[in-house]
Amino acid sequence: MNLIFAVIALVGALGFLPRQGRDPHVKIDVPGTITVTSGLFALVYGFSNAEHDGWSSVGTWGFLATGAVLIAVFVWLQNRVEHPLLPLRILRDRDRGAASIVMFVSAAGMFGVNLFLTYYLQQILGYSPMETGLAFLPVIAMVMIASTLATTVLVPRVGPKPIVPLGMALSAVGLLWMTSLDADSTYLAHVMPPLLAFALGLGLVMSLAMSTATAGIDPADAGVGSASVNTMQQVGGSIGTALLSTLAASAATDYMADKTPTPDVVTHSALESHSTAYMWSAIFFAVGAVVCGLMFRRGATEQDPDAAPTVHRGCAPS
Repeated sequence: MNLIFAVIALVGALGFLPRQGRDPHVKIDVPGTITVTSGLFALVYGFSNAEHDGWSSVGTWGFLATGAVLIAVFVWLQNRVEHPLLPLRILRDRDRGAASIVMFVSAAGMFGVNLFLTYYLQQILGYSPMETGLAFLPVIAMVMIASTLATTVLVPRVGPKPIVPLGMALSAVGLLWMTSLDADSTYLAHVMPPLLAFALGLGLVMSLAMSTATAGIDPADAGVGSASVNTMQQVGGSIGTALLSTLAASAATDYMADKTPTPDVVTHSALESHSTAYMWSAIFFAVGAVVCGLMFRRGATEQDPDAAPTVHRGCAPS
């Protein structure tokens, strides 16, 4: 199904994106590309491997350790190559670094809803794929409303420091609320309220993180700045999917241990796995709220509408 959208995007890009010349003096950071790609692969594979081999398996902790070493080598290389894949000066700014953390945590924690709430609606409540898709429509509406409110009303007045931690805390509350879902829950009374709380928090942080990641950045770094925050989102989603799936599967297996696999037991094991995913997703958001509360600077973002985006701080830094 996704191939259809990929083909449309490819045709659109070939038809509308202008051709630009390449600077022959800029070289591709091949060592950085190899180390970061290999490192991320090892991390995702290690988390996925834990689902069937366990956390004590060499295939689990070996890949995780290898991934950590390769990521450390990548960071070391970025300070020493002439044309780094990711110039670390971009992330040394507190706000941009915090924005990257927001995107990583949000993408990782989001799968507690996108993946496991989908399982819950279809496997436990018996929704069809179409009904499940419709059940997520209120999330889109709430995210749009919250994003607009955050970027146009709240942030220009108080800055990102109080808004981002608040949004992440709201998402954590919504996910914790979802741990109470059971086989007798209904959509309107039990699923929609925590889903809207989660979406409200997500809307407060996502668009704000994207805009903060590129605010005040040097024009020469605009492309890599935008790419870095999108990459953090993709990496967070990949690691979050692997880790949450592993934790959920382990919870279901532990629940089924020494029990006869009757339909009722199987249903409750699925609920246990979903609840575990919600809980860990909530922990991701809660930790992210604390970290971002410490990292973001105080003060509202003030911009001249006729000038390029630049960030000025009206208050003393925290």
